[in-house]
Amino acid sequence: MANSSVGLYNFRFELINKLIEQGFEVCISLPESAEDRNVKLMINAGVKHIQTHINRRGMNPIEDLKLIKEYKRIIRNINPEVILSYTIKPNIYGAFAASKCKKPLIMNITGIGTSLMNSKSKQLVIKLYKYACQKSKFVFFQNESNYSLFTSMKLVDYQKTKIIPGSGVNTSKFKPVNTVKQDNIIRFLFIGRLMKEKGIEEYLNAAKNLTNKYPNVEFQVLGPFEEEKYKIILGESKYDRINYLGISNDVRNEIVNIDCVVNPSYHEGMSNVLLEAAAMGKSLIASNIPGCKEIIEDGYNGYLFEVKSVTSLEEKLIRYINLDNKEKDLFGENSRKKVNDEFDRNIVIGEYMRAINRI
Repeated sequence: MANSSVGLYNFRFELINKLIEQGFEVCISLPESAEDRNVKLMINAGVKHIQTHINRRGMNPIEDLKLIKEYKRIIRNINPEVILSYTIKPNIYGAFAASKCKKPLIMNITGIGTSLMNSKSKQLVIKLYKYACQKSKFVFFQNESNYSLFTSMKLVDYQKTKIIPGSGVNTSKFKPVNTVKQDNIIRFLFIGRLMKEKGIEEYLNAAKNLTNKYPNVEFQVLGPFEEEKYKIILGESKYDRINYLGISNDVRNEIVNIDCVVNPSYHEGMSNVLLEAAAMGKSLIASNIPGCKEIIEDGYNGYLFEVKSVTSLEEKLIRYINLDNKEKDLFGENSRKKVNDEFDRNIVIGEYMRAINRI
């Protein structure tokens, strides 16, 4: 159960293939239809697809009750041996439904999001997560901070938890590509949904300031518009070195042509954007938050800056701009080494198979 075909295909497809290889029948519950590109790829691999309506960001109780009923209907029809859930609504409402149907569920806390930051909904979400964790058979966390939060608040029994290195990264798919630089332009890239919480405002403000000061820098933006105002902001941009690239079916095509990936997000589970860029041997700059600081060692393979601070971000961007080419190359080499040692996706798949086999 997941809330996006993009996340399921990009970050869990190797696990799906492993389950199919082991003789499991795999069904996926997603909001996208069978015509969606990523859904088609998973169906072609041998999965059964069930379209399930999910309003990812809404807090409408009637819609959410409908989702619980839909999950219960799906579980009763499929009669699964085990259920895997990702992201907040599939986690919480999937656990409700699985419990009612007496089926084991393995939950993955991919990040705490705004639900545990926003005071209006915080107490409600805490209660819902506590119930869901109690009803889950096993709970994976993607970083130490989220794990500590849940265990300190007694939302989950630590004995049925495990911290994994995010979603891991496919180091065979994402790998360095030797290219010859045709100019002296330093290219930065933001990858993500265009919304305030992803830090797009800080990125654009820093980009505007630095393109005025440095003639040899370019800032790129890649991803869908989650909030419409950014479509207007980027559409009206008068800066010829701030470029919106649209949406990509394979981010390797964009990552290969840049020098450094920037992730100014306010919160992360474990940043897949940084992991994939690191695996391709790129330098990294990101907010000093859980889910980013595990991937970046400041001064080793990139820089960390103060979250929500344009000034701090600019300082680190300038520091990177002033590095010589050998220092930039070393950052990239160190990124690849760190991913190989700590974040290979096979580590995550192994932990899932162990949990599934125990059940």
